[in-house]
Amino acid sequence: MKKYGWLMIMMALMVMLGSIGVVHAEVIPPYGPGQQIGYPAVVLCEKLTLREKASASSKAMHSLNYGDRPIVINADLPAGPEEENGFVYCTLGDSEDSPCGWIDSDYIVINPAWYVTEQKTAVYAWDDTAAPKVALLEKDARLPILKDEGDWYLVSLRGAVGWIHR
Repeated sequence: MKKYGWLMIMMALMVMLGSIGVVHAEVIPPYGPGQQIGYPAVVLCEKLTLREKASASSKAMHSLNYGDRPIVINADLPAGPEEENGFVYCTLGDSEDSPCGWIDSDYIVINPAWYVTEQKTAVYAWDDTAAPKVALLEKDARLPILKDEGDWYLVSLRGAVGWIHR
């Protein structure tokens, strides 16, 4: 019986030590289908224009800034969002009187996962801890994940990108 008691204590210690790992962030997954009227997107450039029609020469209706979150309508289609001339149809809110129009899909990411830091976190120029650091994020920084590759996340940094080690 003593033999099994020590074995149980050792296993409990191993589990406790294994769970002490350093947590740098919470990763918030993308929304699943059917949870909303469309899919949230995030603006990746400094300024983006909501237009009346799916054309860069169309009348400007509203200006969006980096980090704004329009809702892309019909983004849950099997082939992805319905596009016209590289533009997607979206709304700027969930009420009936919210502005709706077209935005250039090259400057947004639709339904991203989010990286939320729980402590100061280094961001690297490429996916290697020996790479130059391009930013040091403060606690509670929230960035859209553009790519999940092995032990690394590629995130948007206000018009640029950087790599965060998991």
